[in-house]
Amino acid sequence: MRSLRSLLLAGLNQRVTTGGWLFAAASVLVGLGAFASANNLLFLLLAAMLATMLISGLGSRLGLTGLALNFVLPDHVSARRRIAARLQVRNEKKWMPSFSLRVSGAAAGVFSTPMYFAAISPGATIEETVEVSFAGRGRHREDDFQFSSRFPFGFTDRRVPVKLGREILVYPCIDPQPGFEELLTSLAGEMEARTRGRGHDFYRIRPYIHFESARHVDWKATAHTGEPQVREFAREEDPQVEIYLDLDVPAGQEAWFERAVDVCAFLAWRVSHLEARLRFRTQEFDLSLPTEGEVYTILKYLALVQIRRGSTPIGPPQEHSFPILLSLAPRPFQEAGWSHARLLGMDAAIAAGAGAERSGQGHH
Repeated sequence: MRSLRSLLLAGLNQRVTTGGWLFAAASVLVGLGAFASANNLLFLLLAAMLATMLISGLGSRLGLTGLALNFVLPDHVSARRRIAARLQVRNEKKWMPSFSLRVSGAAAGVFSTPMYFAAISPGATIEETVEVSFAGRGRHREDDFQFSSRFPFGFTDRRVPVKLGREILVYPCIDPQPGFEELLTSLAGEMEARTRGRGHDFYRIRPYIHFESARHVDWKATAHTGEPQVREFAREEDPQVEIYLDLDVPAGQEAWFERAVDVCAFLAWRVSHLEARLRFRTQEFDLSLPTEGEVYTILKYLALVQIRRGSTPIGPPQEHSFPILLSLAPRPFQEAGWSHARLLGMDAAIAAGAGAERSGQGHH
């Protein structure tokens, strides 16, 4: 029964084209004329037309079988970011070529434009470069892509899921979104204000880096070398940013949770490129950078993280850190020591970024 059901569904996964409807209407008219007139020539014509329809369906199905798809992607892929990928299509059939194939995403927006292949010989592999973009995070499997064809006569547009060569793991979006840059700027300002004046021991003179503050420029060394030079001082310890994502999200707030995951991915990515340490925590995950891993470990976790209702908060933030709390129910966290954390609660706060204050007084 499962095999029969799959065959029926495979047969229904097609769309009759305008040419197909016209050919079917002509076949009906020829059939009516043949039975009304008992003309043998019309019966022969009707048989030829029905045979053409059967051959069209058989040829279309055989052309779409035995195909495999593989993407050669960068090691790290982020959602909603267009990336160049090498698309490989292999015809695994040993005796029959495939003609007039289109490869597209089953979900909208995966491909910038569907790829078209006129013919693929038996056992051959064709490779093309294509821009792809994944709408959401998570694992992308074979049901996210499809082959389609109108071969041989264009009566139907038949579609079949793609047999994908490997699974694709897509990180959350790490690109700036409205409010995210303001949040990062505010955080960087607090970090600079707290660390200003720390570490007065001279360390070295090094070349000036673009966009760096000019207050530490050593003018004597600059005049001597002809290039801007900066005095660098030893610092006791780099500042630490601590991000906590609450997995206990009420029902109906799934959209908020997805946006909160994007905020965490953006902050983790950008903070990891600053001179700061990072600790990312949830009720089931705890990782410090750079001592215990790299930022891609956090992004991989965020790619698959799910809501865990009933999870209890764990531990207060470390002293002298910059805690950021993403939660819709901050009271248990405030009681656990997060009362001075920057709170991002309702979706408006995440959209506004820096609109959340470090007071812990209710939602912002």
